[in-house]
Amino acid sequence: MTHFITTLSALETLYGEVGEASRVKETDRVVPVYRALVEAAPFAVLATCGPEGLDCSPRGDGPGFVRVVDEKTLLLPDRRGNNRIDSLRNIVHDPRVALLFLIPGVGETLRINGRATISADPALLESFAIDGKAPRTVLTIAVEAVFFQCSRAVVRSDLWNPDKRVARQSLPSAGQILAALSEGATGGEAYDKALPERVRATLY
Repeated sequence: MTHFITTLSALETLYGEVGEASRVKETDRVVPVYRALVEAAPFAVLATCGPEGLDCSPRGDGPGFVRVVDEKTLLLPDRRGNNRIDSLRNIVHDPRVALLFLIPGVGETLRINGRATISADPALLESFAIDGKAPRTVLTIAVEAVFFQCSRAVVRSDLWNPDKRVARQSLPSAGQILAALSEGATGGEAYDKALPERVRATLY
């Protein structure tokens, strides 16, 4: 127990001063250099919190799928998924959200914190339609903080090295995971066989 850090003063003493670059990189708006990163990103992770706890959800589409309306406003379409709506449930209770953007081949990531509202406005939904299919809702995110994260985590993980890609068959498949958790009631080989076409047909 003597090695646990339980106070802010102890934590700050251990880690020391924040570097000047770490201070100046944070803004309260999407400035042009940060807008370029948002518009290049095909993938982001959405973090939310609610009465049942925390949620961290992957979001992805073509580069720029998160639309920059202006320097204080982002729009994020909620594309078709598993209908658990964990993130949306949380936002109804607590609008605070965080986004982590990743760009293939780029070491730096981008972090944006803000507050979200859920819109089902027909015109807004239609503006995000792909192949005639609109999202059910769109998140309007009021930006509060924006900053980039240095490349150390990506460099350490060697994330974008194609030689480090893991063979999918070396890990449990979706069907195998479901079968194991449901004692064979769902999932299995038939699930895996149908999955690629089901994903393709229900992408939007």
